[in-house]
Amino acid sequence: MDFRLTARQAQLKADARDLTEFIMKYELDCEENNGLPAKAHTEIRDAVLESGLQAVNMPAEWGGAGLTIAEQATVQEELGRLTGALWDMVWRPANALRFCTPEQRERYLVPVIRGQRRDCYAVTEPGAGSDPQNLSTTATRNDAGWVLDGEKWFVTVGDHADFMIVLAAAGPERAPTLFLVDKDTPGIEMTRVPRFMHTFVYEHPEFTFTDVQVGDDAVLGGIGEGYDITRSWFTEERLMIAARTIGAAERGLELARDWAVEREQFGSPIADHQMIQAMLADSAVDIAVNRAYFHQVAWEVDQPDTDRKTLHAKASIAKLAASEASGRVIDRCLQIFGGRGYDRSYPVERLYRELRVDRIWEGTSEIQRLIIANELIKRGTGVLDLPVAP
Repeated sequence: MDFRLTARQAQLKADARDLTEFIMKYELDCEENNGLPAKAHTEIRDAVLESGLQAVNMPAEWGGAGLTIAEQATVQEELGRLTGALWDMVWRPANALRFCTPEQRERYLVPVIRGQRRDCYAVTEPGAGSDPQNLSTTATRNDAGWVLDGEKWFVTVGDHADFMIVLAAAGPERAPTLFLVDKDTPGIEMTRVPRFMHTFVYEHPEFTFTDVQVGDDAVLGGIGEGYDITRSWFTEERLMIAARTIGAAERGLELARDWAVEREQFGSPIADHQMIQAMLADSAVDIAVNRAYFHQVAWEVDQPDTDRKTLHAKASIAKLAASEASGRVIDRCLQIFGGRGYDRSYPVERLYRELRVDRIWEGTSEIQRLIIANELIKRGTGVLDLPVAP
């Protein structure tokens, strides 16, 4: 076994760290103003394009960075150090856009890769969260194509994006289908922009769709393929969440370690006290173990002939373990900082609020446990196995 980063991964890690350090200077502005001005968006977009880390999940022949899953995880771990979810400004087009027709690709995907357009994914509904099969948004066939009606919640980047990938039940068969819909299409209304616990550089608005007419060319991937396309995206996105949360946890530990060494109480640095040492040590363990696992699974995804169902469960293990471990780490780090850790101008406070959502979105911790248990019950403990070389 060789667990070293390849030369390419090491370079990607360094490039991603440089980009992260550049974007980091916008963190306080984002926190204090609940977002960034247009000038900052332009500056960061230009820096992303200069770094070559735009659209890391898209092929180079389309203009993306063309990275493997393992390489993407390496990049995402570095970007996860950013607060304000500024990592999302280093855009990764929705994986569903890989299913574009050539015409759709030129209209939607290529401009996203170039930083000229932005997509958002509209799946969740008031009654369809962890169970997307309870869809109420419908697509009804007519002579001009399809008419969409319904409501979507938690549409991340919905305020900034100019087109949407909408999941709807199509036709009398209620076939789950994805549609590409320009946001300025008549009948789409952004009805509410909730204020969530974290500060996010983009918002997560709610939308209604009333008699929204789209053509047949709006169907993405085919009628009835919406769930399958979305599921394949979940596997990769859950791995990227694992990577980002561990990157965030490591930044928190670095800050807490430096604070513990410098901060004196009772005549000596607080790092001399065993209870502080225990929190530092436990945090290092949480980070090290989870980093090793998500890198392993990301590598497995890149291998040919791997079992997709097993990898789906392994991605759930990675997301569940890393998101919960990072929450523990940041909780300890905030405690080490004491009262200053409760100050929003300190990164550990922002990370504390922001990491909480990683146990909810792209499948709650409870859903991850159900996926893992289902794999164990149906197919045994193979989900725990290491891959064997041919």
